[in-house]
Amino acid sequence: MARRSTPPHSADTDLDARKATILEAVVAEHIDTAQPVGSSAVAQHADLGVSSATVRNEMVSLEREGYLAQPHTSAGRIPTDKGYRYFVDHVASGELGAAQQYQLRDFFSGVRGEVEDVLERTSALLAQLSGYTSVIVGTSTSHATVLSVQLVNLERRHQLLVTVFSDGTVLKHSVLTSIDIDYATCLEASSQLNALLIGTTLDVPVQVPSRPDAVSLLIAEAVAVLHAERPAKDGEKVFIGGASKVAEVFDSVETVRQVLSILEEELLVVSLVEDMLDRGVSVAIGSEHGFAPLSSAAVVVAPVHVDGVTTGAVGLIGPTRMKYQEVMAAANAVSKNLAHHFEGSAGGD
Repeated sequence: MARRSTPPHSADTDLDARKATILEAVVAEHIDTAQPVGSSAVAQHADLGVSSATVRNEMVSLEREGYLAQPHTSAGRIPTDKGYRYFVDHVASGELGAAQQYQLRDFFSGVRGEVEDVLERTSALLAQLSGYTSVIVGTSTSHATVLSVQLVNLERRHQLLVTVFSDGTVLKHSVLTSIDIDYATCLEASSQLNALLIGTTLDVPVQVPSRPDAVSLLIAEAVAVLHAERPAKDGEKVFIGGASKVAEVFDSVETVRQVLSILEEELLVVSLVEDMLDRGVSVAIGSEHGFAPLSSAAVVVAPVHVDGVTTGAVGLIGPTRMKYQEVMAAANAVSKNLAHHFEGSAGGD
């Protein structure tokens, strides 16, 4: 069982231009090759106009300052968590490629269904776009607010109740009545239900009219059905996409085992994502996220906002040697498209 710990905090020290360029070159090269990076490779690709010896001296200085590490005496250097942190904080987020943008547009132009199905399919899409394991967290409908309610007159004593929530969830319930209900009664009951329920949540009692007329009786039946069939489990829904990619991107078998064990614990996943959102952190590297089994991993998250309310988040888990620019672009693009999708669903588009 993973135990939470408080991640260490380190001050972000600005580097001079040459050191920053060298550090960024080492990070980019190591991400691409997974190998320690030597001074000659940096001198060739960083376009610094200085010798390998000068680059080597600067890399030694960066090592002393904690940005680089030397895994072997005669090898090149690799970034530390502090080095990756500087890279993430000082390099602009990338953009999705044309093919990825098309894939994203095509997916969201055609995706339909209940919110759980959309989130599950989106988690698979995000894993495909990024090449890493994706995590999507959606809030429970019991905490989402009602956006609209509609009663559809199917038969004289059988009505369909359609309720749309702020997280994009659409619930459909059958309402069976002991009296005959016509179209006009359904229409008026729908209007009054909207006045009663819009802005409320399923875990808050609603005062319904006690009059004996058909409209009031239908309203009472609809509210009773909606609240009786609300989700029994409070909390968040978690969807994991591309779990098999863990074995592809992590080198250590033990790390693969630890990451997979974390992904199996939904509460831990939710805690990790929510803690990052609460701290306003979009990227947690190594020990920064506070989960010891993920000390070799990096986590990228992006919140999903629907009508100004945070209704969930998308995230990606990979090694600290993650393609941060591409991953951040993918997470942000998917979170925005999810928000637009659910806002469109709630608006009846």
